[in-house]
Amino acid sequence: MAGLIKREDIDEVRQRTDIKEVIDGYVTLKGAGLGSFKGLCPFHDERSPSFTVRPQVGRYHCFGCGEDGDVISFVQKLDHTSFHEAVEKLAARIGFELRYEDGGSGPNREEVGRRQRLLDAHKVADEFFRAQLLTPGATEGRNFLHGRGFDRAAAEQFGVGYAPQGWDSLLKHLRGRGYTDAELKLTGMFSEGGRGIYDRFRGRLIWPIRDIAGDTIGFGARKLYEDDQGPKYLNTPETALYKKSQVLYGIDLAKRNIAKDRQLVVVEGYTDVMACHLAGIPTAVATCGTAFGTEHIKVARRLLSDDGSGGEVIFTFDGDAAGQKAALRAFEEDQRFVAQTYVAVEPGGADPCELRQSKGDAAVRDLIATRRPLFEFAIRAALKRHNLDTVEGRIAALRESAPVVAQIRDAGIRPGYARELAGWLGMPVEEVSRAVGAAAKRAAQGPSGQQGQGSGHSPGAGGAPARSAPGAATLPPSAALPSFNRPDPRDPVAAMERQALEVALQEPGMLEGDTWQRFSEARFSTPAYLAIHEAIRATGLAFTGDPARWVEQLLQEVPGPLRPLVSELSVVPLPASTAEGVQRYCRDILARLFELQITRVKADKMGQLQRLDASADPEEFQRLNRELMQLEVQRRSLRSDA
Repeated sequence: MAGLIKREDIDEVRQRTDIKEVIDGYVTLKGAGLGSFKGLCPFHDERSPSFTVRPQVGRYHCFGCGEDGDVISFVQKLDHTSFHEAVEKLAARIGFELRYEDGGSGPNREEVGRRQRLLDAHKVADEFFRAQLLTPGATEGRNFLHGRGFDRAAAEQFGVGYAPQGWDSLLKHLRGRGYTDAELKLTGMFSEGGRGIYDRFRGRLIWPIRDIAGDTIGFGARKLYEDDQGPKYLNTPETALYKKSQVLYGIDLAKRNIAKDRQLVVVEGYTDVMACHLAGIPTAVATCGTAFGTEHIKVARRLLSDDGSGGEVIFTFDGDAAGQKAALRAFEEDQRFVAQTYVAVEPGGADPCELRQSKGDAAVRDLIATRRPLFEFAIRAALKRHNLDTVEGRIAALRESAPVVAQIRDAGIRPGYARELAGWLGMPVEEVSRAVGAAAKRAAQGPSGQQGQGSGHSPGAGGAPARSAPGAATLPPSAALPSFNRPDPRDPVAAMERQALEVALQEPGMLEGDTWQRFSEARFSTPAYLAIHEAIRATGLAFTGDPARWVEQLLQEVPGPLRPLVSELSVVPLPASTAEGVQRYCRDILARLFELQITRVKADKMGQLQRLDASADPEEFQRLNRELMQLEVQRRSLRSDA
């Protein structure tokens, strides 16, 4: 079991990774001044680039949507991985072996190498299958796709391929690429008999199954020929790479739209995913030979940022008995989501692929648009199991459906559905409401009569449960956190203080020696900038040799609400095009800051001088005059240097 990664190793990975090189893999960056790069933000739609990367400080910031962070958070957000996974991925990228706390261990070089060999083998196989789809032997496969409404462009978009009918076509191909039989046995792409291993997929249409990062980890294969004695669909078995309870087909293509639109559409098959995407529903995914379960929900919640701020999960099922059963299984998992859950079932029982074939793309979009809340579907399914023409049947239906209404998370609509249920049953609203209330009370108490603890959610609670990530620090109530208004950019003093902080964050080497003493003694008046200045003073100059670590340390020191502002100040391009120009600009800004401080001190001393009776205390009067003269000399010297 992997332990916590050592803090110094995390810092080392962050320091040794070129953030521009990583982000270049996702965003086209162009130079935007000395040491700064700009591109279109990957986190929101925009036409003018406002996404800025500053490699020297190891951070990015979007001036449009406010997204910011370092290279680790960028990989987390774009690949939708955990912090732990992002660090391990970046460490593998630079060939750095991580160390773990508490006696735990992570993947060693041998394990990483073995996994990479498996991924490479799948990539080679993926390319092989796609090439085979264009051969004369794949006519039946191309006919199948054409019959379902998919042209060559669609096949290429989803990487659809074809497995030849021979027993060893893929085997020979991979052996020819240097893979041993021992390695190939681990891929799940081969079966084993008395004479050795042979191709698992033969004479079938092939869909590559990819993980969230886009790596092929398995395959799904559809039967094409009548003499094929295997199942209609045949998937890769469980391997070190492929865990069907965690895999969602199409997640690599849908992840960004899911995160952007806060919507996840769950369909039943590969062709349904294709049909949805081509019809304008790019948030569709499918499970691979298993029900939508707990591990899938973890993936979905991560993509949806399932934290109570919105989002929806839409299940599409066939209208037959099996489809209804699947929908009810999904409803059992509903409480694991904060997002609202819905079901979309075509009245005639058609799946999205069939619907697109018969009625076109608009019909698929309409199916999703006319979704119904999953709890409504569950209520109606419960009612169908009873004869509502009899008193006994209505009472039995109420007993079964009242707990479903009690589970509705939104307290605002729960009474409305109690009234709807009363109408469907033909019973008094008061009687149904009492039954719903009793069901909620029973659920809250649990089977032993004690207050329920297991679900983390009381059906009568009128809202989503509070959740925290394992190991996350508990934050104080929001009222206890300081609040800061956005500084007014038109205020010349605030503008001066902002520019000085930009210099301090991006060029901390300018603060050495006497300059640091002056900077630390400077008085900032803008509350947000004052708090950042205090954090700089508290941090000291321990990290001036490495601006990236310097900024990282400051982010830990400032109040949470100010971290985005610190990130912004650390990446905004300084107005200079050469290294010498940057030095001149920084000296000028610091000189202006110090001059402003001298002006403030002079004003204080002038006030003291004016209040003083010179005849009563001539020595104090002379001291203040000398100090004023010294301050003026310092001010003129600063202006001359600038």
